[in-house]
Amino acid sequence: MTFRLYPLLVLLCLLHGSEGVCPHMCICVSDTAGCSSCGLTKLPQSLPTYSVILDLSHNYLSWLGVGSFKKMPKLEKLLLTHNELVSLDEGVFTNASSLRYLDLSSNKLRVVEQHYFQGLWKLEELLLFNNKITQLEAGMLNGLSSLKKAYFSLNQITYFPFFSITDHSHPFMSMLDLSSNRLSRLPWVDVKALPMLVQRGLYLHNNSLICDCSMYSVFWHWDLRGYETLRDFTEEHTCTIYGNTRSFVRFLRQPRFFRNCTVEKPMSLPMTVFLSKLTVTEGEMVRLDCETSLSSRDLSFAWLTPSKGYITQTSINDTLMSLFPNGTLDIQVTKVNDSGLYVCTAQDMKRALNATREVNVTVVLPQTETFNTGYTTLIACMLSMLFIFVYLYLTPCRCSCCTQPGPRSVFSSSRRSHRRSQSSKRVAFMEPMLTEEKTEWPPKS
Repeated sequence: MTFRLYPLLVLLCLLHGSEGVCPHMCICVSDTAGCSSCGLTKLPQSLPTYSVILDLSHNYLSWLGVGSFKKMPKLEKLLLTHNELVSLDEGVFTNASSLRYLDLSSNKLRVVEQHYFQGLWKLEELLLFNNKITQLEAGMLNGLSSLKKAYFSLNQITYFPFFSITDHSHPFMSMLDLSSNRLSRLPWVDVKALPMLVQRGLYLHNNSLICDCSMYSVFWHWDLRGYETLRDFTEEHTCTIYGNTRSFVRFLRQPRFFRNCTVEKPMSLPMTVFLSKLTVTEGEMVRLDCETSLSSRDLSFAWLTPSKGYITQTSINDTLMSLFPNGTLDIQVTKVNDSGLYVCTAQDMKRALNATREVNVTVVLPQTETFNTGYTTLIACMLSMLFIFVYLYLTPCRCSCCTQPGPRSVFSSSRRSHRRSQSSKRVAFMEPMLTEEKTEWPPKS
């Protein structure tokens, strides 16, 4: 019998081992594996394959080989911050296409090569700040079609390939942080060609920009549109005069230096953004208009939605969502996951103009009906009055002024007294009554 069970036990052990074992230095809880501050110099050989979150921060990892996470297909969040990583081998993230959040900040990366993030088409946030990056290859962000935010601040970057970011390659990208680097001259033609969402979320403060009219023209228009990236860091936006780092101008505060510059109108103007907020209950119908400053009849519309992504009239394929020719987006039945920022872009191809309309939609769960406060107060008052009347008129009198009837003789044979004692049903305290059976009484002293 034992020999028959032996193959089964071996098979169960193999199946259990295939799921991966939590390393003894780590803490594994449900779908999270925490290996932070464990003094690791290399990746553990065995990690739980079911992990969704893996924290390897604050260690001494200097190298990641090919297929380091190939046995973790469910991995969505990977934390590698505060390590000693200098480079990444090609194919490091093979079979890790579910990754949505990758933190490589505070390492020693010097070059971001184009093969680093191959296959991570679901990646939404990429953190590379506080490294030693001096070079970015042009195709490093290729294939990252779901990317929303990229952080490259606190490095030594002198050039960024702005031309690699377009509406089609990165339709969801809304933030690009290049602050605190060594950017001096930017290809302003490529910068102005960036998608409007990227321009709104482009951080360029604390760089070594050289003062010229091309630079000032771009920032002047961004400031006119009220971009928060400029308003939040007004003092940090400086440029150097003739490249002299000791002579700098806070050009958002001191525009007089550029009074001889001719501010040209970019091809994308006029650019008017109508921002609004909308709160609805789950299950309700929502209709979002796309009213912009453009009044031409030959307009094309496109919406960027949090749940369905980038949709147009030709690409939409949803029975619960409709896009009308005038740009109105109709959602028949809203759900909680429909919450987020909806951005409509109206384009006039003939005049090369575009404008956007942003609506922040919040879908809340339906609340249970509660009593009206006025009715609740009225009912409470009526019950209080009722209790007061009960206390005053139905409670037996215990005052000293009330005369209590004297004790009655139990041997009284008067029928009248007997009838009165039996008919007195409102007396709170009754004296003992004689039962029909004969009771022996003690002799009277």
